[in-house]
Amino acid sequence: MEEIRLNKYLSQQGICSRREADRRIEAGEVTIDGRTAVMGEKITGQEMICCCGKLVNGPDGKNSAKPVLLVVYKPRGIVCTASHKDRAPNVVDMVGYPTRIYPVGRLDKDSEGLLLMTNQGELANEIMHAGNLHEKEYLVTVDRPFSGEFIRNMQEGVELRDLGEKTRPCMAKPEGERTFRIVLTQGLNRQIRRMCETLGFSVVSLKRVRIMNIRLGKLKAGDYRTAAPEEVEALWESLKQEKNKSEKANQKTDDFKERNQK
Repeated sequence: MEEIRLNKYLSQQGICSRREADRRIEAGEVTIDGRTAVMGEKITGQEMICCCGKLVNGPDGKNSAKPVLLVVYKPRGIVCTASHKDRAPNVVDMVGYPTRIYPVGRLDKDSEGLLLMTNQGELANEIMHAGNLHEKEYLVTVDRPFSGEFIRNMQEGVELRDLGEKTRPCMAKPEGERTFRIVLTQGLNRQIRRMCETLGFSVVSLKRVRIMNIRLGKLKAGDYRTAAPEEVEALWESLKQEKNKSEKANQKTDDFKERNQK
């Protein structure tokens, strides 16, 4: 029987992302047939696996939960985690969904807007994969009026010295004298806030309104809806196309390096 890594299995079972699975394994929160699991371990899926004291799989080694994808409006003050270590209300408790789900990626505690939640590990991993250039759109209000130069700087990329990285070129356009719309294809830590601070502005409010083809729409803070079947289908199709583009781009880069090494 084919073996897979434990973190991948937990992700496939809808427990959490692979990164979060690694954290839980390292913390000793995952057991296999009653013993504490170790990092990098492989399993068949037929073992009795528990995470945080709860059984992950059924007697046949399978999770019978139906796929779930929720479109959530995360309010300010809510953290994007399933734990209580931040000592703040978390989005899992806020939604209170009957099936075990978790957030796809993060949205800062001080930010609000669109957050996707799912029990599909493969979907979460594809969306969070930084190399796939997924679009995320935000409405941002800063503390004072900005100029055209500010917008051009945001569009062309901002040098974030504390991260040692320049942001990718992006779409940015004014929506008012202190509010602008921006579409990013990368997810550096507190990226928009850092970009604004570098240019001498402070963010007053930050709201995510779109992730790829999924839009926040008319949802109110704290509310959620189930993604429509056509939204899910379009999302998977976009993920497939972007993955193919990324793989082709990586192959071209590898071919170029190989030619220049000869």
